[in-house]
Amino acid sequence: MPTSETPARPAPSGILLVDKPGGVTSHDVVARARRALGTRKIGHAGTLDPMATGLLILGVGPATRLLTFIVGLDKTYEATIRLGVSTDSDDADGVETARADATALGAIAPAAIDAGIAALRGETSQVPSTVSAIKVGGRRAYDLARAGEEVELRARTVTVSRFEVTGRRADAEAIDLDVVVDCSSGTYIRALARDLGAALGVGGHLTALRRTRIGPFEVADALHEITPDAVLLDAASVAAAVLGAFPVSAEEARDLRHGKRLAGAAARLDAGTAAIDPEGRLVGIVERRGADVKSAMNMAEDAS
Repeated sequence: MPTSETPARPAPSGILLVDKPGGVTSHDVVARARRALGTRKIGHAGTLDPMATGLLILGVGPATRLLTFIVGLDKTYEATIRLGVSTDSDDADGVETARADATALGAIAPAAIDAGIAALRGETSQVPSTVSAIKVGGRRAYDLARAGEEVELRARTVTVSRFEVTGRRADAEAIDLDVVVDCSSGTYIRALARDLGAALGVGGHLTALRRTRIGPFEVADALHEITPDAVLLDAASVAAAVLGAFPVSAEEARDLRHGKRLAGAAARLDAGTAAIDPEGRLVGIVERRGADVKSAMNMAEDAS
């Protein structure tokens, strides 16, 4: 007796832009995506704290290999800094550790705030927040801190290209600053709040944080809900947006996939390193080897 079978749905592969809500972890969002898309091979490019909202980039299936090229991109955040109150996590999820009196707050002139912010722009040395995901001796700093252990994190060089105040509110207990920050990957906005408050002598912490951009990707294009029919960005378009396109012929694509070098092709790398074949598929990410070009990372032909 003949039977009809529904064709198996191809395994999903691509990049998904998600607008993470507050109150959930980045891992929670990944878990939701795994359930909705029916695959466990999903990762993300850059954690957002539970308090934070905004752009979270997920890699699905073979396209998770592109996350390593996305995680280091510069980012934009919108945040609210509260001056006058310090917490042990440098954000509103922590326990209050100090509070400035009204006299000290009232003595802070707007010009002093502007000068403090200006000092935090450019390339600076920043000590990450103690309650962070950085590993110390194989353990997360926030786990050590919550266990009552002493945590010392090394300063790291970060670049803050934009740090602007878009709104100010003040009362006897605190000064709230709405800010926009453009920064390099690895910059802690919580640490900017902490350091600004320390420079002004009144302490500070973050009360709101929203990531609005990662490299060329904007939160305005992100999904609020992940459904089984969610449209994924294809690997080729994402790689080209991040790394620039390196068009190759069908023969060159075949050679790259087979591990061969493209002799004398290095001069063409100025435009980008994402090798795209004539059918618009991502062959892989290439690199210069002398005058030649070779593949540094290949995508499976049926997943690109």
